[in-house]
Amino acid sequence: MISILDYISARTSIEKKSIQNTVNLLDQDCSIPFISRYRKETTGNLDEVQIGDVSNFKKEFEALEARKLSILKSIEEQNQLTDQLKSQIENSQEIAVLEDLYLPYKKSRKTKADTAIEHGLEPLAKIIMAQNATDLDSIAQRYTSKHISSTEMALEGAREIIAQWIKERLDIRKQLRRQFERYGVLQTKKVEATENSSEAAQKHSDYFNWNEPIAKCPSHRLLAILRAQALGFIKIKVEIDNKRALEIIYSRVIKSQNLCAEQIELAAKDAYKRGLYPALSKEALSLAKEKADDTAIAVFEKNLTQLLLSPPLGEKRILALDPGFKSGCKLVCLDQKGVLLHNETIYPHPPRKEASQAIKKMLTLVNAYKIEAIAIGNGTASRETEQLIKRIGFEKPIEVFVVSEAGASVYSASKIARAEFPNYDVTVRGAVSIGRRLSDPLAELVKIDAKSIGVGQYQHDVDQVKLQQRLDRVVESCVNKVGINLNTASSSLLKYVSGIGEKLAENIIDYRENNGAFTSRKELLKVARLGEKAYEQSAGFLRIKNPSNPLDDSAVHPERYQLVKQMAKDLGTKVDQLIGQPEKIDKIPLEKYASDTVGMLTLKDIIAELKKPGLDPRAKARIFEFDPSIKSIKDLKAGQILPGIVNNVTNFGCFVDIGIKESGLVHISNLSDTYVSDVNEIVRVQQHVKVKVLEVDLDRSRIQLSMNF
Repeated sequence: MISILDYISARTSIEKKSIQNTVNLLDQDCSIPFISRYRKETTGNLDEVQIGDVSNFKKEFEALEARKLSILKSIEEQNQLTDQLKSQIENSQEIAVLEDLYLPYKKSRKTKADTAIEHGLEPLAKIIMAQNATDLDSIAQRYTSKHISSTEMALEGAREIIAQWIKERLDIRKQLRRQFERYGVLQTKKVEATENSSEAAQKHSDYFNWNEPIAKCPSHRLLAILRAQALGFIKIKVEIDNKRALEIIYSRVIKSQNLCAEQIELAAKDAYKRGLYPALSKEALSLAKEKADDTAIAVFEKNLTQLLLSPPLGEKRILALDPGFKSGCKLVCLDQKGVLLHNETIYPHPPRKEASQAIKKMLTLVNAYKIEAIAIGNGTASRETEQLIKRIGFEKPIEVFVVSEAGASVYSASKIARAEFPNYDVTVRGAVSIGRRLSDPLAELVKIDAKSIGVGQYQHDVDQVKLQQRLDRVVESCVNKVGINLNTASSSLLKYVSGIGEKLAENIIDYRENNGAFTSRKELLKVARLGEKAYEQSAGFLRIKNPSNPLDDSAVHPERYQLVKQMAKDLGTKVDQLIGQPEKIDKIPLEKYASDTVGMLTLKDIIAELKKPGLDPRAKARIFEFDPSIKSIKDLKAGQILPGIVNNVTNFGCFVDIGIKESGLVHISNLSDTYVSDVNEIVRVQQHVKVKVLEVDLDRSRIQLSMNF
């Protein structure tokens, strides 16, 4: 029986010792961020990706083992479990092989082969398979009965049994599975009832008659084809060379050329047509879909990571606008903590055109609430609102930012938003979200279901459970990488902190409301149901500003406080006099403090943190300006060079916001003057770029751009 260590080792390049130690930590309910940051010596300095791989393969192994137990129990209950079969099942490492082994014992509806066996035709089937009989009709005549009225019926029943044996042969299934993997061709056919003229159909018309090797079909195309099938526009099948497939079967079951061989050949054709081809074709498509899902989810993970780690403006007093024409621009003023101070609606654009009143109002509010920055949502009327604000002569310089609204409407109607602003409508909540996104994108975006943020590739077509699990891990990673202010973080943010979760996050908020701000990390242990384990997992990622112990505002884990205190003492100083003093810190002889539990990796992390405690790994927000002459897609012309912001990255290119409703596509072939294998090597979400307009399709509202000029 294979061990979990051997299973994971065969699928990664990670050393076995690191795998075993990581598995042990995961079994102790340690989170991936905690293991990566604070158990480097134990894992051999594995990063979050490697630990995530170990975690994934661990779950995969456990699911495989659970399936084995279920199968063994089922076969044993049928009194058909032999030592050889048990050994085969226990040593299986692939779910497909495991299911092949179980196939003959699955409880399903009664087959024609089962009926034939009941009618006593199994011996005849064995005689045919032996391929030694010379007078098959005479032999078949012996098996006629009240149920089997003729030799032809006897032979037909025997063929049903042989076909079932062929369908259950592991070697045949393995060989045909390989044919589908290597040579399977994805074929589509338009459904006759499809209306070509409909807008939805036109979006998928490329795939009305499509042929492509399934092994070479990229993730985005396969998902697009599957979506067209789900919408009822096309039918899909995966084909292989049927003649070659049958030859593979014949080569394994036919030993001589006689009447028996003819019967076996007929049975083989039936086994392939009614059993092997449909099952393995479906399996091939399912496996391709699974790979496509993984690729699409990986794209989403990268985009979401980049978006969540977007540069924050920081604690500034912000005036945020959710622009609009007929409904006006919803305006809110927020203090440096994101608290709502004021809200109202202004109408500077058509049809009301109250621009002068709007300018006066904003001048008054900027002065009254000491506004330091303005955030404008990038939706309808965004460009017009931005240009209006830039006409205003403020008493002091005010930074103006255009902020993505993606998912803001989802947040504003959510349970979280209703709890935060029970007395305000969705328009106010949406404007607040825009302002807070500028201040701290991570803290605000965690309140929104990641699938609604709009940085994915066919996110609604992939396995939703797997997508949610993977995106939750991304959010957890980003939250813990940045570190969280324990006294200001929302429940939505706290629940992603290592070791916390939703219930403890609510308990922390309750404690804070009833007892005031936390004064130390150790005080976390007073929170209801937050025990030593949760404290160990979470403390290093939680920050307390202006604490009595300065290490509480750093990434140094409390388990190493005594070590830092000893370092300071040995230098003849105190911890608060050591922090942020590189000239003193560089004098610390790290080797002196190394031990079995604290190695150089951890010591170097501690030193880096002492030099710049609580350093936010994110860059700072930068002002960006779109071309003021471009207000709609009608203003675009081939050859124009425009500034833009990358708002989505896919495997086939990236989409760029150029300041209008429609984003333009930079195809992977137009990203660089050299070959590009990975779009993420060239661009990232929220990157500021220059693009050249290649083509504008007004009818389909499509814009082709290039970064290679």
